[in-house]
Amino acid sequence: MEDVIVVGAGPVGLWLAGELRRAGVPVLVLERAGRPSPHSKALTLHPRTIEVLAMRGIEKEFLDAGITLPNGHFGMLETRLDFRPLPTRHPYTLFFPQARTEEVLERHARELGARVLRGHAVTGLTQDADAVSLTVEGPDGPYAVRARYVAGCDGAGSTVRRAAGIDFPGTDATVYGFLGDVRLDDPPAGPGTSALAEDGGVMVVAMPGGLHRVVGVVPGEPAGDLTLEELRSYVVRVLGRDLGMRDPVWLSRFGNASRQAAAYRAGRVLLAGDAAHMHFPTGGVGLNVGVQDAMNLGWRLAAVVHGRAPESLLDGYHAERHPVGADLLESSKAQTALITAFSPEGQALRALLGKLIAEVPELSLRLAARLAALDVAYPPAGVPSAAGSAEPAAHPLTGARVPDLPLRDGRTLYQLLHEARHILLDLSGPAVPAPVADRAHRLGAATYEGELGDDVPREWREVGAALIRPDGHVHWAADR
Repeated sequence: MEDVIVVGAGPVGLWLAGELRRAGVPVLVLERAGRPSPHSKALTLHPRTIEVLAMRGIEKEFLDAGITLPNGHFGMLETRLDFRPLPTRHPYTLFFPQARTEEVLERHARELGARVLRGHAVTGLTQDADAVSLTVEGPDGPYAVRARYVAGCDGAGSTVRRAAGIDFPGTDATVYGFLGDVRLDDPPAGPGTSALAEDGGVMVVAMPGGLHRVVGVVPGEPAGDLTLEELRSYVVRVLGRDLGMRDPVWLSRFGNASRQAAAYRAGRVLLAGDAAHMHFPTGGVGLNVGVQDAMNLGWRLAAVVHGRAPESLLDGYHAERHPVGADLLESSKAQTALITAFSPEGQALRALLGKLIAEVPELSLRLAARLAALDVAYPPAGVPSAAGSAEPAAHPLTGARVPDLPLRDGRTLYQLLHEARHILLDLSGPAVPAPVADRAHRLGAATYEGELGDDVPREWREVGAALIRPDGHVHWAADR
């Protein structure tokens, strides 16, 4: 019997597999497709995802090959959000196509010991008190396999979710977008451009290999598969010219159906990524939120599999990530409303919001932090207090994202997190309460005894001790 089976070898499943292997958990990945897709649904990595990569020491490979952009868009508004003031070492978005992301993450997962089987389609599952039984259609025919836990990372049409009986409530598509990866003989200047008018909206982004992505939305409901001539007509309607469009590599449509799993956990089955939440791809955040789901789930599964924590630790995954998914859908719907604001009244709304973003830096920073996922903080429920009870800790940092703090010995906090372990920071502060020390010991925490370096954020200057989770959130903290 397997310890954990991950269904789906997209970025979310591959990151989860890597996290489990870093924690010493054997993992099997089953992927329906026989080979990786050459097409990239997602193109952008946001600051928190780059921080996630940095916590495991693999960000350089992405940064060396990607293109950094100091801004992002909200609802295709002409006024861009400035990412440069964000409180992170990575105040930018990173252009890095999904196909390349999957290639890198699969290589790392395999190097860590994950087994990845392609052409193995999960067709159903049942579970009992001890394990989950999967039926699989493989290259050599059907077979069955059992695992202590199964993680469904198999996309919006998730077989795992349906077979586990998890509801997927939401709304059907009312708006339809288009996407084409094509060659342009007369591309717009710069790495990208966007425009929105009464006839629709179009965004053009330069891609590797001499391609450009043309993506957008026009009024009305389309019929049939997207053709090059149809894509050309959309672009001409909005931009007034076809940009010398030719030689399509990929043409696709997508809708704004928005749904979220009612539960991210059903017994021994858990969901992450698009299997847990689907939405219109506004802001390019879907892959990012999915990888962050996997980051939250990985250390929990590892702790339970190793017997270091009770199964109830897995309930915290839904408690923490379901609200993040709900916020993602809300933001996506709001941006969709802006993108499809084709009427004169809608255009006036877009102009007003763009003006406010330009004139009110705090608004721009707040929206940028939401897109970047730097504002995600978890409620401190169940954290042992100094008195030893299970009441929430009072320290304001509890549950917050931890920045890459400089350490006095020249390292940074994220370097301490490379092995995906809890970190107990002993900064010469108060004695660590027994419940916190016991939890740190049970979870195999590493201890850092020393001081923080210079230029730490104001809220960290008086911290004397803290327990940091492997996903880079504060479990417990106390001032000197």
